[in-house]
Amino acid sequence: MRILMIATNRHHRLMSRMEARPLPIGLAYVAGHLDQTRHTLKVLDLMFSDDYLADVETTVKEFRPDLVGVSVRNLSNHSYMDPQWALPITKEVIECIRDNSPATIVLGGPAFSLLPRECFSYLKPDLGIAGDAGEAFAELANRLEIGEPSYHDLPGLVYQEGGQIIFNGGRCTSEFNKPPRLEDLDMVKYRQAGFGIGILTKLGDFSYPSSASTTAQPTTGDKESGWRVIRPVDEVVREVKDMEQRFGLRKVFFIDNGFNVPMDHAKSLCHALIDADLSLHWNTCMAPFSCDTELVGLMKQAGCALVIMGSTRGDPHDGASLNDRLEPLLEVCRLCEEGGLHYTISQTFGEPGETRETVEGKLEFLRQLKPAMANLRVGVSILPGSEVAALALAEGMISEESELLRPTFYLADAVKPWLVDHLKAEADQHPRWNLV
Repeated sequence: MRILMIATNRHHRLMSRMEARPLPIGLAYVAGHLDQTRHTLKVLDLMFSDDYLADVETTVKEFRPDLVGVSVRNLSNHSYMDPQWALPITKEVIECIRDNSPATIVLGGPAFSLLPRECFSYLKPDLGIAGDAGEAFAELANRLEIGEPSYHDLPGLVYQEGGQIIFNGGRCTSEFNKPPRLEDLDMVKYRQAGFGIGILTKLGDFSYPSSASTTAQPTTGDKESGWRVIRPVDEVVREVKDMEQRFGLRKVFFIDNGFNVPMDHAKSLCHALIDADLSLHWNTCMAPFSCDTELVGLMKQAGCALVIMGSTRGDPHDGASLNDRLEPLLEVCRLCEEGGLHYTISQTFGEPGETRETVEGKLEFLRQLKPAMANLRVGVSILPGSEVAALALAEGMISEESELLRPTFYLADAVKPWLVDHLKAEADQHPRWNLV
C-alpha cells in the first residue's frame, strides 16, 4: 500500500514572539511504526512550504497514495491578543486531497484527540484516530492493505455510519518503542529553526501533573501519577545518540509536560546524558514545583540551556492566598537563577476569580524575577474537559464544549474592561515581558 503522511502545522512562533518551528515528531513516531516491508511511505511536511496547497496537490498526483494520514498539532495558537485558528488549513488540505485522489484519509494528532467528533465533523476525513496512534495507525494500514473490512474495534477510532459520527471511546496508546522516521523531513532546516529537534521523554495530560506525581516511578505510563507515557532513560539517550550520528544534531528539545517531575527520573536522565558525553545543547518545559539545587546543577552539566516555566493553576480564591500559590514557582525560579539556568516564565491573567488585587500581586511577583522572557497570558485558553470549561458552561459563556473547536478564552468579568490596557502599559516598561 502507498501511504502518504502529511503534517499540517504551520505555526512557527513560540509565545507569539520567538521564531521556533517544531518538527512534527508525533507524525514521525507514527511513521516509524509502519511496516515498510509491506508499505511504500512518503512524508509531506508543510511547515516550510511556500505554497502548501500546491505542494499537496503535486505530491498527491505524483505519489498516488492509497492511504493518507493527516496530523493536526494544535487547535489554535492559544493567544488572546492574536488568536489564530489552525483547523482551516487542515480543512483546505483535506479538500485538496479529495479533489485529486480517491485515497482513504485518516485524521489524527494532538488537536484531533482533544475533540475527536467535532474535528471529524468539521474536517470530514474518512476515519480518525484519537490518542497516541503509532500502533493503531499501523494496524489500520495493515488491515486496509489486505482489504479487511473489520477495523472498527481499533482503539480511539472515529468513523461515520448511517449519517452519524461514531467514536468508539477512549484514546489509543503507544509504547513509543520504535524510533521516529526522520529521513523524509528537512532536518537541516529544523536544525536552524528554533528550539531543536524534539525527543519525547514523558507525556501527561494537557496541563502540569499534580504535585502528587513527584513520587511516581518511571514506567511506560503511570495513570495514577498523571503520566500516560514515561520513557525509559536508556531509550531517550539512545535516541539522542542516533540523532547525533545520523543527522549531526546536538540541539534537542525534550518533549515533556514537566521535566522535573518525578525528580528521580529527571536526575537519572541527566546523569545518563552526562555519562554519555554527548556535548548536548537542550531545552525543555519545567513544572512550577518540585526542584532542588542538585537537579538544576545536573541539568546545566547535562547541557540544558533554557527551560520554559509555566504558571501555577487554580482559582486565586480557592482558599489559598496568591502568595501561597506562587511560592513554589518563586522557589523554582530562584533555584534556576542561582544555578545559572536560563528560563522563560508564563503567568496567566484573567483566570476565574481574578481581581485587581490578584493582578497587581502577579505583576509584583514577576518584577522580582530575572527570566529570559516573561509571557503575560491574557485569559485562559479553554480546553475541553477542564474545570474552566465546566465553569464557562455554568456561566453561559459557551453552550456546549463543541464550541471549543475554535479559539475560546475565559476572562473574568471583574478585570475584563481594563486588563489588556493595563498589561500593555506594564509590558512597555519591561523589554523582556511579552503580552499574549
